Amino acid sequence: MDKAIEVEHLHVSYYGKEVINDISFSFDTGKLIGIIGPNGAGKSTLMKAILELIPRDHGSVKIHGNPVKKMRKKIAYVPQRSNIDWDFPINVFHTVLLGTYPKLGLFKRPGRKEKDWAYTCLQQVGMEKYAKQQIGELSGGQQQRVFLARALAQQAEIFFLDEPFVGIDVASEQTIISILKRLRDKGKTVFVVHHDLSKVEDYFDDLILINKKLIQSGPVSDVFQAETMSKAYQTNFPFMKAGFSV
Repeated sequence: MDKAIEVEHLHVSYYGKEVINDISFSFDTGKLIGIIGPNGAGKSTLMKAILELIPRDHGSVKIHGNPVKKMRKKIAYVPQRSNIDWDFPINVFHTVLLGTYPKLGLFKRPGRKEKDWAYTCLQQVGMEKYAKQQIGELSGGQQQRVFLARALAQQAEIFFLDEPFVGIDVASEQTIISILKRLRDKGKTVFVVHHDLSKVEDYFDDLILINKKLIQSGPVSDVFQAETMSKAYQTNFPFMKAGFSV
C-alpha cells in the first residue's frame, strides 16, 4: 500500500533547546491519525516541522514518496484558531474560495467553476447561509467549520489540522469529525493534533504519542494502553475509559 507519509529522524530546536527529538514514523493512506501527548510535548511543533512551516535541525519527510515542497498542492493545513487574524476583512465565502487558488496556477483568478465548488464546500460544513458574513463575527465552532471548508476546497490528498476541536461547540465538533471520517473513507489521510483523550478511541484509527520524543505510533488499540500512556504523561492511567482531557 502507498505510504501517505514517512518521517525519519526528525529533530527541531528553538534557541538551542531541542523540542522534537529523533521522531520517526510512517502511515499508509486512508487513515485518520491523532497526534497526542501532554502539554508542551511538541505536538504542534511536529506538525509544523512536517509541513516545513518551521525549520528542522535534521530529518526527512516524504509525502506519497515525494519531498513536501513537491506536494504542496496536495496538502491542506488548518492551523490553530489562536494563530489566525480574525480581524482580517474577508467574508466567509472568500475565505473558502482561497482554497481553490493552489490549483489555479500563477496569475489566474477563480471563475464560476471554482466559486461553485467553494459554495459546495460551505454546504458540506453547514455554513452556506453565512457566506457573506465577516469571518471574525462567527463563533469559534463556525470559524473552524469555515476553515475546514477552505481545506476541502483545496481537494487535497492529505490533511493536517492543529487542535481543531478546542473552544468549539459540540455540534461543530460532531460535524467536523464526521467530515474527517468521510475523507478517510474516500482514501484521504488526515492528521489531527488532539488533546481530549476521552474521544481518542471514537475518533481515530491510529495514534502518534509523543513527549518531545516518540513514545509509540500505530493503531489506537496498541498505543492507547495504560502503560504506554503513563510513559508519555508521567502519571498512572488506571482507568482508560474515564473521560479526561490533557
